[in-house]
Amino acid sequence: MLSYIEKYRILISRIAVVFVLFFIVTTKSHWETDNEMFSVILLFIGIVLVGIASLGRMWCSLYIAGYKDQQLITKGPYSICRNPLYFFSMVGAIGIGFCTETLIFPILFILLFSCYYPFVIKSEEKRLKSLFGVVFEKYTRNVPAFFPDISIFEEPETYKVNPGVYRIHILSALWFVWSVGILEVIEGFRKTGLIDALWTIY
Repeated sequence: MLSYIEKYRILISRIAVVFVLFFIVTTKSHWETDNEMFSVILLFIGIVLVGIASLGRMWCSLYIAGYKDQQLITKGPYSICRNPLYFFSMVGAIGIGFCTETLIFPILFILLFSCYYPFVIKSEEKRLKSLFGVVFEKYTRNVPAFFPDISIFEEPETYKVNPGVYRIHILSALWFVWSVGILEVIEGFRKTGLIDALWTIY
């Protein structure tokens, strides 16, 4: 049975996105005018992280598409950490923060992620323990919870994938890329005067 945190995780995340989007629309980067080269560097870092996050989430989805809660997945990205989807989501969120060409937003996203997702992970692992028992306990002893350990990577020679479910997962993995596009559109509107920034942040 899903916990309260798991059940409303997507809703809570969407509400947070709305608030963050409001502040992104109403602020502009100090570096855009004061240090354009630093602004470009921040954007480049953000794009790299968003690319890593999108590919990482698609990699994770390849393994869990159609298998969630039916069997314990321990290969591929799940062989190096127990919550690779959340790890790559954090990387993507930080990347989007950098794509705002500020330092405030990536720091804010790290804080928000750190305050909320540990509870989600703990709740999900409690449910997985009830589903898979001793097998899951052994898995937790050998594989780190969040930060990947590449040295223990395992990959099967072949793997059966549900293409219909995986296709849906791919679309959800690409929202980081779409977010970067939205940020660029917002910046374009700001430069043409269609949107006025209320604050300038670093």
